[in-house]
Amino acid sequence: MTKFLALLAVSAAAMSANVNAFDAEAKFNTSCGACHAPQVAPMIGSPAAFSAEAWAPRLEKGMDTLVSHVTNGFNAMPPRGLCMDCTAEDYKALITYMSTPK
Repeated sequence: MTKFLALLAVSAAAMSANVNAFDAEAKFNTSCGACHAPQVAPMIGSPAAFSAEAWAPRLEKGMDTLVSHVTNGFNAMPPRGLCMDCTAEDYKALITYMSTPK
């Protein structure tokens, strides 16, 4: 019975982790894409998503700086961007997602 309960607990934890997993692509589509979509970004001066060239100078500043910029606002980006429910870890995932060429 103890093994069954342990297996049940592990299974529940795994399912819970999957339900709560952050989906960077989905959040990009509902928040970040408004300003970072490749078609829009050049017009407003934000780094275009999926462009290594656009993101390279920003990534050189370090992830902590970029997370600080998005959290507190930077230049034309308002504080928290358009993701009011994002955590610092979510922002890191979004920056990684946007800065990686497709």
